[in-house]
Amino acid sequence: MRRRLRAAGFLAFALAAAALAAAIANGYSSQALRGYGALRPVVVAARALPAGGVLRPEDVVAALRVRRVPARFVPAGTLAAPEQALGLAPIVPIVPGAYLTGAQLRPPREDATRPELGPRRHPVEIAVSGAEALLAGEAGGRRATVDVVVTTEPRGAGPGRTYVAAAAVPLLAIGPGADGPGPGGTSAATLALTKPQALHLIAAESYARKLTLLPRG
Repeated sequence: MRRRLRAAGFLAFALAAAALAAAIANGYSSQALRGYGALRPVVVAARALPAGGVLRPEDVVAALRVRRVPARFVPAGTLAAPEQALGLAPIVPIVPGAYLTGAQLRPPREDATRPELGPRRHPVEIAVSGAEALLAGEAGGRRATVDVVVTTEPRGAGPGRTYVAAAAVPLLAIGPGADGPGPGGTSAATLALTKPQALHLIAAESYARKLTLLPRG
């Protein structure tokens, strides 16, 4: 009989201790929650997101998750819903578990000029003379095709040499040069040049009297 009473006493004591521990834990959790502040939803990456990859609906569902964390720990600009990232692209790689912020996303870039450069061509800006006609008709001058003519300085009693240094070059843009617009001033022309053409014309800027653009067609 005593053993049964003793066992019942131990059981009651254990239940009371468990109830007390639970109450303490709940009280601590409530106190901690009050100390850290209210929870708010945040978007985190469930898997790695590469830079430049546009987030489509299926990516938003598979790669993004919503978590609730204390507001004081949430970085500024963190998204609150995965749909906010739809159609945007990360500008830097996003690692799994990282918060997703608006500053990390941008609309997809549209590069309209690169396909017009042609194979192995690069945009290069050079100073040219006599481009008033192209500047006056700027809309027609852009995306035109030109020949670049180099005129060298006279040597001794002989005249300078004039020759086509680069033929059929795409003209990407043209505007006033360093000395500003006006008659006699130079213009800044951005051309799609191959590497040999670029090296030749950059060198010609230092020794030639002038570089001139001749529109083709």
